[in-house]
Amino acid sequence: MINRYPTDRINNFCDAVFAIAMTLLILEIKIPSTDDVKILGTVAALKRLIPSFIGFLISFLVTALYWRAHLTLAQSIKSYDNRLLWYTVWLLMMVVLLPFSTAFYVKNFNYNGPFVVYCINLVLMGAFNFFMLNYVVQKEGYSDTFTKSAVMKLRFRSLCAPLIWGLSALWVLVEPTSARFLFILIFGIQAIGERILDKKEAKNIS
Repeated sequence: MINRYPTDRINNFCDAVFAIAMTLLILEIKIPSTDDVKILGTVAALKRLIPSFIGFLISFLVTALYWRAHLTLAQSIKSYDNRLLWYTVWLLMMVVLLPFSTAFYVKNFNYNGPFVVYCINLVLMGAFNFFMLNYVVQKEGYSDTFTKSAVMKLRFRSLCAPLIWGLSALWVLVEPTSARFLFILIFGIQAIGERILDKKEAKNIS
């Protein structure tokens, strides 16, 4: 017998976990003490937090993108079975871990090891998102909103991010400075790839 779980409760739980994880990111940025402000000045005290704000911004946007992907995917999920539930649990585990890996990275900004840990967290988040997507397609099939072309875009988008973060984890051993900004490629590659897929779809229709 295949267990079925209430879709609304699981989706609401996922939304709550994403919201809490995104909120925890800002709590990892320590407020400058009064003594720091007196001695260094406001601008200098805030400058010391630049790595923390960079980590917060990147992780917040990444989490928001995965939340958006989950919202899109949830529209096509009619029910959760055991396998899909556990894919969801593993994805949420990686989401909850992100505030820790972000803080670990930004507090050791000049060291490669913490950056690799951060990248691995993001690779695993992307991997479980990809597994979920593939399983939902296999389980639910295509629909008017969950079309074959839409799934191709989602698959491309979900694969692009973990591959770039994985490359960043390797590239940091060769060129530490540029590796930390390699994630910018995600947005460019996704935009170009989706444009190519749109043109291919339009050509097939015509």
